[in-house]
Amino acid sequence: MGRVRVGVLALQGAVEAHARALTRLGATPVEVRTPADLVDVDAIVLPGGESTTMSKLLVANELFDPLADRLAEGLPALGTCAGMILLARRVLDGRADQRSFGAIDVSVRRNAFGRQIDSFEADLHVIGFPEAPLHAVFIRAPVVEEVGPGVEVLAEIDGRPVACRQGHVLVTSFHPELSPDLRVHELFLRELAG
Repeated sequence: MGRVRVGVLALQGAVEAHARALTRLGATPVEVRTPADLVDVDAIVLPGGESTTMSKLLVANELFDPLADRLAEGLPALGTCAGMILLARRVLDGRADQRSFGAIDVSVRRNAFGRQIDSFEADLHVIGFPEAPLHAVFIRAPVVEEVGPGVEVLAEIDGRPVACRQGHVLVTSFHPELSPDLRVHELFLRELAG
């Protein structure tokens, strides 16, 4: 069967950090910049960055619709920070022309924890990670304001969801790629194997 090929959307954001995490866990990362890059990937990671810029770059690179099609067909996806916003069903405070994929039934609010200066780190209790809290890095992070009936909330801060899963789509408000703790990427890859 070979190693699983995981695309990493490479238009903006922490592409290399995600690629390193995936490689450490035995996957083959593939940088995705064009529709052709999507053809042979088994899953996709949408990294953090600036969600409106990423949305515009997806359209400019003629990548939005092909990726939307693959997601609608069931392509597993991990979205972190801006990636969470792009995968959400609804963006509560996005620009009028901002598009999202609707791959997970959540409504998100951008920059919910404040500006860049308000970035923070926190230890999270994540469902499925009983051995120790997960140290998470939040940078201009979004938050989930509303979850649909099929969405599992995996972690919260002050009662606000910051990690959710629905089917083969996993999203986090934080940046797991900025931590040496690989459990979020490992959970995502484990879902691919199962």
